[in-house]
Amino acid sequence: MAETTKGWTTQINEITGLYQGAFADLTPEQINWKPNPAKWSIGQVIDHVITLNETYYPIVEQLKAGTYRKHWLSRLPFLVRWFGKFILDGVEPQRKRKMKTFPLWEPAQSNVPGDIVARFAEHQKQLGKMMADCSPFVLSGAVISSPANRNIVYKLGTAFDIILAHERRHLNQALEVLEWMKNKG
Repeated sequence: MAETTKGWTTQINEITGLYQGAFADLTPEQINWKPNPAKWSIGQVIDHVITLNETYYPIVEQLKAGTYRKHWLSRLPFLVRWFGKFILDGVEPQRKRKMKTFPLWEPAQSNVPGDIVARFAEHQKQLGKMMADCSPFVLSGAVISSPANRNIVYKLGTAFDIILAHERRHLNQALEVLEWMKNKG
């Protein structure tokens, strides 16, 4: 289990470095630049990632407190595996297809503060600590429901894999926005 936690920590550190390296020196105007009204800015992408990740915190707190109530679907191992694989495949970093997010995870619609990259780095530290603290639950095969839909169930370890793949997917999206911004002028 320590190897899995270490793997997640390594990935978090790598992803954080990639976000910081690409976006830390951008001005607030650049952070909020959008290629068109239908697209997200870099700031909105990062805000979305933070927002989504933080929706897992109450679930983890309930697991720690022993108050988490598993959905009855979590007793169906084939369904738990299927949902986990389906969601993980859906957030693959290569972004072959666009996905609509749940309203719960929509990014800020107005200007995102210019310190969003620093906030992301701090968020990543908290995320890494949360994942490390959850080692016993991952080891025991704890099953949770998606924060967006209680009927979607998967293992907590799979949730962490989904979070990290999702972060990489949106890094690619934000890099595309950065490239569009560079090419416009």
